[in-house]
Amino acid sequence: MVEDRVTDGTRIGQLLASELTGLERGPLADVSVVDADPDVEPTADGAFAYAVEYRHQRVGTVHVTPATARLTIHGSPSLTVERDDVTVESTAAGTVLVAQSGAAVKRLVDELAATLEN
Repeated sequence: MVEDRVTDGTRIGQLLASELTGLERGPLADVSVVDADPDVEPTADGAFAYAVEYRHQRVGTVHVTPATARLTIHGSPSLTVERDDVTVESTAAGTVLVAQSGAAVKRLVDELAATLEN
C-alpha cells in the first residue's frame, strides 16, 4: 500500500480550515474561518491565509509556507503536542503550532479545542 503524505503548505492550510468548519463538537461548534484568501500564495515567512474566530472573537490566524501551515493561537494556551510533524513556537503574537503534514492537522484542531475549553 502506498501512503501519500500531504506536505504542501497551502493544502495543509485548506485541510485545517475544513476541519475547523466541519467539526461541530464542543467548542468547535462555535469556531469559524474568516477573512480567507482563497488565492493565497505561500511565502517563506508565511503568507496570511485566514483568521479563526470563536464566538465572533478572533482567537488565531493561519499562515502558509511552501511546506507548512502555521496556526497562531492568541494568548497562552497549555499545549501537549507530541508529534514529530508538529512544532510549537512562542512569539509575541501568541503560540504558533506548525503543521508539517496533512495528518498533523488533527492535532492542531485538538489543541485549539482544548485551549477554547479552558
